[in-house]
Amino acid sequence: MITVEHAGDLAAYAGQRLGHSDWVEVKQDAIDDFARLTGDDHWIHVDIERASREMPGGHTIAHGLYMVSLMPRLQRDIYTVQKRGRGLNYGYDKLRFVAPVPVGSRVRLALTLAEAAPHPRGTRIVCEAAMELDGAEGPAVVARHILLIENP
Repeated sequence: MITVEHAGDLAAYAGQRLGHSDWVEVKQDAIDDFARLTGDDHWIHVDIERASREMPGGHTIAHGLYMVSLMPRLQRDIYTVQKRGRGLNYGYDKLRFVAPVPVGSRVRLALTLAEAAPHPRGTRIVCEAAMELDGAEGPAVVARHILLIENP
């Protein structure tokens, strides 16, 4: 866990891997809840019986956007800013879903800081984010995450 006083202090870590979160198990009830919230109830996510017959590995898979939605929570395991205002998700660039995440898998977030630059409202933080899949050679999701942390 990296702790800095101000968001701008993260600039000292530019180009470095900040670390990774704890592992989180991907559970069917969470996938089902996400499907209900978003309306994305495609059978590959929610139909356990059909997935057992038709999906590689015989399991449902998590929504790619569900994996993205975990990133802000998991980021809290990697770094913290002590003196700060609001944190605003500024967006994601180059978002790619590169591997399926079967139910029962474990995932974690890995962050590499691209930059922490001054912004009129605070500090704009850009990280290369990778949702790692336990036991897999590569990540399941990659994105360039942009976060704005306002001054206190």
